[in-house]
Amino acid sequence: MTDQPMNDGGLVAHGIDTTRPSVARVYDYALGGKDNYESDRALYRQIMKIAPETPVWARANRAWLREVITWLADEAGVRRFIDAGSGLPTAENTHQIAQKVNADASVIYIDNDPSVVAHGRALLLDNDRTQFTAADLTKPDVVLADPAIRDLLAGGEPVALVMALMLHHIHDYEQTREIAAKYVDALPPGSYLAITHACNPGDGGPVDVLVTELLENVKDAFPTLAFRSAEQISSLFGDLELLEPGVVPLGEWHVPGGRVEEEHPADIRDAIYGGVGRKATS
Repeated sequence: MTDQPMNDGGLVAHGIDTTRPSVARVYDYALGGKDNYESDRALYRQIMKIAPETPVWARANRAWLREVITWLADEAGVRRFIDAGSGLPTAENTHQIAQKVNADASVIYIDNDPSVVAHGRALLLDNDRTQFTAADLTKPDVVLADPAIRDLLAGGEPVALVMALMLHHIHDYEQTREIAAKYVDALPPGSYLAITHACNPGDGGPVDVLVTELLENVKDAFPTLAFRSAEQISSLFGDLELLEPGVVPLGEWHVPGGRVEEEHPADIRDAIYGGVGRKATS
């Protein structure tokens, strides 16, 4: 995408502020996308000085999403998906992965980043089983009252709620737990919650040192970013049954019955944890 003419405030016509970096656009650039601006690229270059493995992290998260959605649509038989905090469209989006397994799969994306809203809606114009809801995920009561979300949940069929790299942008831990709990409470029995989240092991090791420096350098751009402990991330699943292997670094995660990759030296993938929980059927 080429930059559109800006007004004096640096805002493009549809409300995108190009002067401040966006989480979604920085992630897009890390994946090799084109829907980003110089403010995003400048922050990315700053991050790369501290954590040159960042593209590995971005690709690892995308690979996790592909593996999780494929397993849910196939082995778990899920036909309804909510991708909360979906980010900018890129290769192999949730609806493309799910509908490749099951053409009847329905997907709703939720995000309130203006860049994501604009590009997401354009992407989905020709897909009648996929919708985009512009909403603030930190306000679950508002999100759950949205007609599309309400209708998807009302049928009682299991739903997969995906929160990839989203909850760590809510700084207050107790608020994050409350938000996650409200969404889980609204899910029908047999539903799934899939999360990836930034983690700081707090052990003084290389990952601890890396993320501490990273947070210090991006705090002005992303003041609410919070790296949490593995225990705190696990608590976001509440009473859900955690599927094996539990909440672990992405380099160690695999779908139930799958195989973990070979051991690797500590890198930024170990700062991102992933897990999937299932809601009881009764």
